[in-house]
Amino acid sequence: MADQDKYTNKLVNETSPYLLQHAHNPVNWYPWGEEALELAKAQNKLILVSIGYSACHWCHVMERESFENVEIAQLMNEYFVCIKVDREERPDVDQVYMNAVHLMKGQGGWPLNCFAMPDGRPVFGGTYFPPSQWKQTLKSLYHSYKENPQKFEDYASHLLNGISQSEVIQVKNANELFGLSDLDEIYKNTAATFDKKEGGFGGAPKFPLPIGLEFVLAYGQYFNNKEALDFLHLTLEKMAMGGIYDQIGGGFARYSVDNIWLAPHFEKMLYDNGQLISLYARAYQISPNPLYKKTIAQSLEYISREMTQEEGGFYSALDADSEGVEGKFYVWSKSEIDEVLGDEAPLFCSAYDIHEKGNWEGHNIPMRVESFESLSEKFKLEESQIEKSLAKSVGKLLSVRAKRVRPGLDDKILTSWNALILQGLVDAYTALNEPTYLKVAERNADFLWSKLSNQEGKLFRTYKNGIAKIDAFLDDYALLIKAYVSLYQLTFNKEYLKRSELLLANCYKEFLHADSQMFFYTEEDNNLVARKMETTDNVIPAANSIMAQNLMDLGLILSDDRYIEHAKVMLQNVQASLKKGQVYYANWDLLLMRFLVPAKEVVLMGAKSKDWNIEIQKNYHFNTVFVGSHQQEYLPLMQDRYQEERSLIYVCVNKSCKLPVTSVKEAVELL
Repeated sequence: MADQDKYTNKLVNETSPYLLQHAHNPVNWYPWGEEALELAKAQNKLILVSIGYSACHWCHVMERESFENVEIAQLMNEYFVCIKVDREERPDVDQVYMNAVHLMKGQGGWPLNCFAMPDGRPVFGGTYFPPSQWKQTLKSLYHSYKENPQKFEDYASHLLNGISQSEVIQVKNANELFGLSDLDEIYKNTAATFDKKEGGFGGAPKFPLPIGLEFVLAYGQYFNNKEALDFLHLTLEKMAMGGIYDQIGGGFARYSVDNIWLAPHFEKMLYDNGQLISLYARAYQISPNPLYKKTIAQSLEYISREMTQEEGGFYSALDADSEGVEGKFYVWSKSEIDEVLGDEAPLFCSAYDIHEKGNWEGHNIPMRVESFESLSEKFKLEESQIEKSLAKSVGKLLSVRAKRVRPGLDDKILTSWNALILQGLVDAYTALNEPTYLKVAERNADFLWSKLSNQEGKLFRTYKNGIAKIDAFLDDYALLIKAYVSLYQLTFNKEYLKRSELLLANCYKEFLHADSQMFFYTEEDNNLVARKMETTDNVIPAANSIMAQNLMDLGLILSDDRYIEHAKVMLQNVQASLKKGQVYYANWDLLLMRFLVPAKEVVLMGAKSKDWNIEIQKNYHFNTVFVGSHQQEYLPLMQDRYQEERSLIYVCVNKSCKLPVTSVKEAVELL
């Protein structure tokens, strides 16, 4: 470390763990901002925008090979203005340069290294470069730019035009919405990607893509489609029993490098775990599988143990590497297992695929391969004894693993990712009625409001060491609105509804594109060369699809048809992509489904309203909103519905209400 500290660059004052990792490189790194951009213009130098994140394995490799190499660093410093970007802090910068590399190369990834004109327009880029190739690239670009700047100027203008056109919707699409037969076709096109043997969409590498599975769940449950539900449960069971899930400590890794969910890319991201907790909670509502319950509980224990900050926020990620080796923290040799577990080792090894030669690169990744039933037969024990023994073994291994050198922790707190785990906590409480989950959720909801907003509708992106900074992006607003709306529907605390309305008002003010009625990803006042819209659902749904869902929810809750009409226009704008988009438009598919099936509003009034609400919501209800109060009426849906001394439940379909009922059983029957 002392040798490393011979060098210090401008990243030393940043809060992002990823940027701080590079603060003592011999490269003169700058953070993204005016200082670096002005310097490039003043010196007429090309800019290198190098983008990664703290849990990225190949980012660390390129740093070790090139950015810590003094000879290479000297070339970078002499020829370019070098900017380091944490893609999780600045997804807006990442969007622009990732888009450029996709247009140039047909694919992208991280680390992302993109060279740009002094004004920031991209001209050349790629992902990981080995040291010799990197050196050659630096020299070649520098000399070419000196010899023929006009060629670079022409290409930059051409490329920027392509970037500006992609994912910006210019005009409204006046087409009628698709019908149910179109929805069936959309489902069939998505189903064409199902791996019906191992679960998941397509082959290796396998990403969980939670929003795709949410669509499959909703479609399967609402239309009683056996193929969809069988695929959903197959996938959830395979993932929860696979190596992508940390069988010892809980929580999911980002993806599996193979097609059987065995070998993960070992980094653990908050956003995956938040969404997967929500997904398993909803699956538990339609099929109370003990494996789902265990997965939710163990994952939330992991979040509590390793990802929780003392003020109530949640950290971003755990690295894939420890001691410079990918996955070292998580893998085991059979001799280690034998030593820790003694007589209980044979049962554990049989259940979790542990072998002398290992099941992955000479090591063992614990992966559930045998059911309690088959283990019971093999070891002549009751299933309850098997379960108890395995739980005890997992506890012992967790204690031993805790003494290992831990993977790096990315301890910045991101608004959008916190909103996803907040949503996960709300959904877990709804499904399992575990009071701790609601308590932690409400603490996080208040933390985000007090530390990452100005309490008047403006949000910040990131928080660390008591400092909130970077104006929030559309996904921060969209996901937090969604979480607050869900929390309101669970608790009937008006404060959460008020917060969501304030945030929405700020989105209209800062992000709305008036012509198309879509929302830009960034506020207008930024120094990017292009302003983008996010419409494609991916590992996190598109910010615009989440906003459209929020408008639908708030339109129903507040009885405001303007919001519902706005959601419809947004859906019409992307409708042409739905049939060919498969899983990458799944949240839009869910929105289409909401327009095609009757919306329900449940109004609960009186002293029993909260208890009844929790009881009703234990079940899965698609396209249904819940409002209520123990006494006062404060929403149009509640008008003239409160009766002193009586608790009543109104079930309404498209604002037309049936006679009130006085029991949960009757209400569920009406639903």
